[in-house]
Amino acid sequence: MKRAIVNILRLFIAAIGLSASPRSFAAEQPSDVPAWLRAHVGQGEGQIAQVVLQRARALYFKKIHEGAVRNPCYFAMDATRPNDLGHADLGGRFYVICESDRSFRAISAGHGGGRDLKGIADFANGRRCAKNFGNALDSRLTAGGAYVTGETKTSFKGYYRAAANQDAVLIRSFIQFDGEGETANARQRLIGGHPAELLKNVCLRKDPHSPYANPDGYVPFGTLVQYAGGRSDGCTSWSPSDAKQIMQMIKDKPTTLYIYPQSHDIDAVTQAVKAGRSLSSAGLYWNASCLKEIGSPKFWSKETLEPILAQYKKDHPAPPPGPTPLCKKPSSF
Repeated sequence: MKRAIVNILRLFIAAIGLSASPRSFAAEQPSDVPAWLRAHVGQGEGQIAQVVLQRARALYFKKIHEGAVRNPCYFAMDATRPNDLGHADLGGRFYVICESDRSFRAISAGHGGGRDLKGIADFANGRRCAKNFGNALDSRLTAGGAYVTGETKTSFKGYYRAAANQDAVLIRSFIQFDGEGETANARQRLIGGHPAELLKNVCLRKDPHSPYANPDGYVPFGTLVQYAGGRSDGCTSWSPSDAKQIMQMIKDKPTTLYIYPQSHDIDAVTQAVKAGRSLSSAGLYWNASCLKEIGSPKFWSKETLEPILAQYKKDHPAPPPGPTPLCKKPSSF
């Protein structure tokens, strides 16, 4: 019976065009973590927690066998780890794993900043550690769970001063994520991945010869801000150099992303902390440094938070957007 199942699996792998050789990234069973990858498992800097790797591999192999992805690499993120380590150092908590060539990288990634609805609900996160998680629309929170990378959208953001008498164009790409279960509303929430950069203090500069000029001959011009050590609006943000590499990896080749923790992890950790039990004895995981900082995490479900956000928006309507101002000193550009 066991041999028959193995043969069926080999036929299935062959049917979707994957090699069944021992070195093939699809030939390994999800539970059989290879020795080279086990060497990266741990809770130290640059390592991946066992539960995060297990779930990321399980998701990846599931989607491989379904034919949903064919990329030799997959992603994982541990949002319980610190992002900003201080002294301009960033924590490696987003993992790029390519089992076919035995490569493993831990890079930085931002978490959702959340919001503070003054006097109503405070679910804001600090720069270093995330306390609040959730899947509510407009919450700006990270939602843990299963995702598959979707299409990449590229848009013009504006010009900025790159050097003396030299301007540059900011073209930013965005990878849409498709989720399932609690993350199934990822498209509705516009959740994806992008470089941690934007333009601030934007004004309109006259430049009728620009291919990006509006009908009146103006283009946006601002100050470039890179915030790899900061927070996001719920998306996964990387440094511009890391984002470029990731986007090249998934071009026309979607893959999986597993983000830890999910709501049941958060609830279990919260209960253990409340009861005064150690996480290890309860078979649970959270980064110790961040847990000490936040005290206890919280998951804000869309069923709970979206009515609050809707009422807040009704009671505090945003003012109508005003026109973008004209740049005051065009001669200095």
